[in-house]
Amino acid sequence: MTSNALTPGIVAGRLPAEDLVDNFSDLHPPLDDHEALVAADRCYFCHDAPCMTACPTDIDIPLFIRQIATGTPEAAAKTILEQNILGGMCARVCPTETLCEQVCVRETAEGKPVEIGNLQRYATDTLMAAGVHPFERAAATGKKVAVVGAGPAGLSCAHRLATKGHDVTLFDARAKSGGLNEFGIAAYKSVDNFAEKEVDWLMQIGGITVEHGKGLGAGLSLDKLKSDYDAVFLGIGLAGVNALNVEGEDKDGVLDAVDFIAELRQADDLGAVEIGRDVVVIGGGMTAVDAAVQAKLLGALNVSLVYRRGKDRMNASEFEQELAATKGVRIITNALPKAVIGNGAVQEIEFEYTDNDLNPTGQTVRLAADQVFKAIGQQLGGDDLPAVDRGKITVSETGRTSLDGVWAGGDCASGGDDLTVTAVAEGRDAAEDIHAALSA
Repeated sequence: MTSNALTPGIVAGRLPAEDLVDNFSDLHPPLDDHEALVAADRCYFCHDAPCMTACPTDIDIPLFIRQIATGTPEAAAKTILEQNILGGMCARVCPTETLCEQVCVRETAEGKPVEIGNLQRYATDTLMAAGVHPFERAAATGKKVAVVGAGPAGLSCAHRLATKGHDVTLFDARAKSGGLNEFGIAAYKSVDNFAEKEVDWLMQIGGITVEHGKGLGAGLSLDKLKSDYDAVFLGIGLAGVNALNVEGEDKDGVLDAVDFIAELRQADDLGAVEIGRDVVVIGGGMTAVDAAVQAKLLGALNVSLVYRRGKDRMNASEFEQELAATKGVRIITNALPKAVIGNGAVQEIEFEYTDNDLNPTGQTVRLAADQVFKAIGQQLGGDDLPAVDRGKITVSETGRTSLDGVWAGGDCASGGDDLTVTAVAEGRDAAEDIHAALSA
């Protein structure tokens, strides 16, 4: 029997293949040459550009847009990539609506910012399509650095170190590089295997050896790395997922949203991915929205995103919230999970309403659910680590940890937003500090 939106349970093939292709097409189609010139022409090229201040990687945004406007997108790409080597992916996934575009003078005056993200994508895609890698390695220093974690922070750190002439060994526990960019981003935000293509492009710098299937505690020890290498950078992300800590959480059908998103990103056939008829996503961040929207795009009949605080406290941007709503996701706020109900497998989940201070009101509601995705945050894993505070590795502004010769950055480290662009900046800055230390 063919599955459809009304089929009960967790099944594959709720939608025909052509609908899945449409649903998971590029969220923001790229600009063509004419569109890019028109978009660039709207920029005022501010001297004290607020967009630059808002960019975690300090890209000279007015300069690269001027370079596009003068017909030199490859030069614009180099301007971007000098500061953000993963500028292509960041152009796709950065919440520009809360960073550079939010403070754009055009946004302030007219309510319509310059399309900074789309212009950044236009420039970097143009350069990558030409097969150009605009950076060269310096003369070999003879120094060796271990980078653990091939996500945004680790890739950024490894590339910058390679340009300085150091030999880098990049370790990752997974079978593919990319980290969050490869496994943690909604499929419609990064189509055509772009994350993998970007990694391959980045590796053209040379001097970086990659070893997959190796992570801390899984073939690697920090003490051994410290003895074998001149410096170590940890960009290990957050591998663990927070628990709901409610009765019935272990029932079948209660899953981690990050695993669901990773499955979608690696699926060769979206029609083979199983999804429930009644799906509930618990959380209020980007991961929760990505899971909820994609559940709907796979053909789930009812998808509810439930967050314990008010809508204004959600970590997902207003754009992401509106995207979820337009795709048919029901957003419920001020509701805390109390129990997962069902005989072996989840059938319902009970919530209790809260006030704005998370105080329970005594009022409860039950939602039908044959599939529940947990997206309530992740946690640091592993014991062989530098000093940790509040669940993250304690670092200085340049990424130094409590251990001599060990740096860290990205989601695993303290002091930054859990964003790709922030991770790239932290990896880059740590690499500069590592180079300075090795050159002393």
